[in-house]
Amino acid sequence: MGSMTDDTDEVLAEVGPRLRRIRKERGATLAGLSAATGISVSTLSRLESGLRRPSLELLLPIARAHQVPLDELVGAPPVTDPRVRAEPLVRHGRTFWPLTRQPGGLQAFKVLVPQRAEEPELRTHEGYEWLYVLSGRLRVVLAEHDVVMTAGEAAEFDTRVPHWFGSTGEGPAEFLSLFGPQGERMHVRARPKKA
Repeated sequence: MGSMTDDTDEVLAEVGPRLRRIRKERGATLAGLSAATGISVSTLSRLESGLRRPSLELLLPIARAHQVPLDELVGAPPVTDPRVRAEPLVRHGRTFWPLTRQPGGLQAFKVLVPQRAEEPELRTHEGYEWLYVLSGRLRVVLAEHDVVMTAGEAAEFDTRVPHWFGSTGEGPAEFLSLFGPQGERMHVRARPKKA
């Protein structure tokens, strides 16, 4: 069939060896698979050796007999490694691990604030920030508010309001920071605690 793409032909060419491997992994014989699927031994053999083009009519009963999803027989495209591998950045004595790859838009970081005596220096800039404390105690100053957040607590604020966060002087703190351009708010949806 001239309309088939090279990619499709490549995928179909890999089905035979994959069928043989899965059958052998399960310790099944061609005769046993034939009995389970109703497909003749010669057809199964030709399928595994690539002489017979795979079709849904053949693959569905084989997938059922092996109890594997159809895409495992056909070989769905491999999923790329989802891990973000980013080098930590050190700024103003704090360590930042970027958790997002795309430039612009919402940025996510894991941040480690070391234990040290710090004087708050409030600053303002465009944007919206959401913080979630993972461990330790984090001092957050927002306009006239001066609070200490502990593990499991979250805060969100408009970064045009004067703000600062850092060490309480009582040990390191680790937190997640989501920062977006102005107007890109982070909404945490959670069920209210039962009274």
